[in-house]
Amino acid sequence: MLTELRRRNVFRVAAVYAVAGWLLLQVADVLFAVLGVPDWGLRLVLGLLLLGFPVVAIFAWVFELTPEGIKRESEVDRTQSVVERTGNKLNVAIVVLLAAAVTLLVLERFGGERDNGYDDAALPAESKRLEVAGSEAEERSIAVLPFVNMSDDPGNEYFSDGISEELLNVLVKVDGLTVASRTSSFAFKGKEVSVPEIAEKLKVNHVVEGSVRKAGNRVRITAQLIDVGSDRHIWSETYDRELADVFAIQDEISQRIVEALKIALGAETVDAMSAAGHPTENLEAYELYLQGRYFWQRRGGDNIRKAIELFIEAIELAPDFARAWSSLAAAYITLPVYADADEAESYKRAEAAAFKALEFDDSLAEAYAVLGDLARTDFLWEEAEDFYLAAIEREPKDATARLWYGEFLTLVGRFEDGLAESNVAYRLDPLSPGTNANLAGGYYILGRDAETLRHAEIAWDLGHPFGKMFEGWVYFRRGDYPKAKEAFAAFTDAIGAPGALLDGLIGVKTDPSSRTEYFEFLDNLTGQPQPEAVFETNIVLGRFDQAFAVANERFDDFRGNAWIVIWQPDTPAFRRDPRFIELADRLGLLSYWRKGNWPDFCEPRGAEVVCRKYRHRRNWAGGR
Repeated sequence: MLTELRRRNVFRVAAVYAVAGWLLLQVADVLFAVLGVPDWGLRLVLGLLLLGFPVVAIFAWVFELTPEGIKRESEVDRTQSVVERTGNKLNVAIVVLLAAAVTLLVLERFGGERDNGYDDAALPAESKRLEVAGSEAEERSIAVLPFVNMSDDPGNEYFSDGISEELLNVLVKVDGLTVASRTSSFAFKGKEVSVPEIAEKLKVNHVVEGSVRKAGNRVRITAQLIDVGSDRHIWSETYDRELADVFAIQDEISQRIVEALKIALGAETVDAMSAAGHPTENLEAYELYLQGRYFWQRRGGDNIRKAIELFIEAIELAPDFARAWSSLAAAYITLPVYADADEAESYKRAEAAAFKALEFDDSLAEAYAVLGDLARTDFLWEEAEDFYLAAIEREPKDATARLWYGEFLTLVGRFEDGLAESNVAYRLDPLSPGTNANLAGGYYILGRDAETLRHAEIAWDLGHPFGKMFEGWVYFRRGDYPKAKEAFAAFTDAIGAPGALLDGLIGVKTDPSSRTEYFEFLDNLTGQPQPEAVFETNIVLGRFDQAFAVANERFDDFRGNAWIVIWQPDTPAFRRDPRFIELADRLGLLSYWRKGNWPDFCEPRGAEVVCRKYRHRRNWAGGR
């Protein structure tokens, strides 16, 4: 039988059909996107191709192509048969079609990747170093663990935490040294975890640990530098000084660490303190600032309000204290997230404080990052990006600036760029709940479920509720509705919101008879808080009229941060709707895209803009 199948060219015909069919699907995918053909059009083509395969195979078996035309194989004299010559022609066709397929795949995979959106000369050298962090980068890496408060007064914990954070801020300025971010380093505070375990989790080879004892006007600071690989102390020292000398102690500790690392690793360094500078000469203002940072880092509405009070007190004592102004800006912009605060007023105060900080010190990355986030909420996309890039330029190893810029890139549809930036943030701060949640969201949009679930789990374990939300969406997309329901329930419980919206969505999928009742429920939610959830749910259900109605009615309630829902990954038909481009234009996104910042789902076609399913990035229009 196999011999006869080969003789009659059935295998060759099948190969030609398969490769030609695949090429046809690729062409149809592009043409249908241009013509606005719904998703079912491509599925129809695939179905017809599958149905046609056995027909073609049977035809090749039953019939033969002869010089006189097509004849039944049984009617052809074997001595006059030309199947061998036909087979040679089919071989040529197979080679040509395979060459076309390979060419298409190469172009798709490697053809003209789009620029990152920033000048490679400014910062990307740092980005690339961190992104390809191999043995050298890991060798020159360090984490500053929170110093232990040995004071009789537990209330002095703010001071020991502050010393640790200030030392970390100094070491970040050292060239050739990767420093684990504060969020990750402080994640182990108060936990019985060994130094080697901490180093493994943070991917560092050196650790600084120590203690602080503060009594009256005296302070004792003990610090030691540990080489994790050899489990030996490279350097240690104890300082007994007047509290007024705290800045000098920080200078000396950081310089000694830098020198020790230089000897041990041969690292190229800069003078740490000439890069960092002293935050203020007013010691009382400095203590208030440290207390404020302590409360702000703990989050929660009451803690942030306390932090704001302390930063204001510090500024009253030292009006030119730039870092206090910057921290005040960061506190105001985060307040509405954790407390029932007037958003517009908080943002106004954040903006004023950020500009005041830059007036006194224009090198503060935090202040630029805050201004970037503020511009983002007002749909000022270009301005926001400029602020984020200014933050990264001044402090390439600032994990928060990297994270916020990654969020921004995801928001405007540049998902691969956003993931690249977020992964830099992840390398700097692997135990950041926000970074892991952002990575989960980016990978989910691109359909990379394994990475989504991995980072969603980390985010959830670190206390970020959106970890469970992204986990739920992955299972929902897979049709595993019991697991999706379980994850959504955990998410809504964590944020204190009713779960009827998500439960009803799953109900529609498992019990179609509930559709009418659920749609009525959904329509009644349009005027309620969180309109973006109603908007997204309507998109998932294919109710585009209702989705656009919500967007138009509640436009001002979304703000810039909430529009990530327009990229719901499983509904490309939504983005092909002409109203999508109208919405993008209203959001200011269209203008931003046309300046060379095209999203991964959309491309220019002359004066038109075509949005489609996600495909690997291409050079649609070059980078900015």
